[in-house]
Amino acid sequence: MKKIVLFLGIILVLFVGMAYLTGKQNEEKTKGKNPYGDKSLFPETIAQLDDPNYQNIITIENLEKKLSAGEDLTVYFYSPTCSHCKKATPILMPLAKELDIEIVQLNVLEYEQAWDIFRIEGTPTLIRFEDGKETARVTGGRDKSEYQEWLEANVAK
Repeated sequence: MKKIVLFLGIILVLFVGMAYLTGKQNEEKTKGKNPYGDKSLFPETIAQLDDPNYQNIITIENLEKKLSAGEDLTVYFYSPTCSHCKKATPILMPLAKELDIEIVQLNVLEYEQAWDIFRIEGTPTLIRFEDGKETARVTGGRDKSEYQEWLEANVAK
């Protein structure tokens, strides 16, 4: 019986040690480059912090402030766990840069309340706001020509 208790104790210590090291490792990865502020991040989000396609992140608080102030914005709602987003982002973000259009990105994994606030039914979702009000929306993965057509019709007027 003592051997079983000792064995379980060792396993418990190993798991606690792994959890601690993983937390420290994630803390180190986010140090100085966390656009989410002090928020504790999901590992999938941490993995995208250095990705050049995910560098125009907006917090839900900042988005709500800008919309309340009546700003014009194009917002890309995505999740780092969404396979369609992983395909769409490398198409959409370089295209926006090419068209000289600013798109801010809101991570719905980190800000789950965005699903209800903005009536997001699936990701990726791209919404155009003018004077703080929604004027156009496209949901689901699209190819480059479809995104370009939508951006030119709704943003680059």
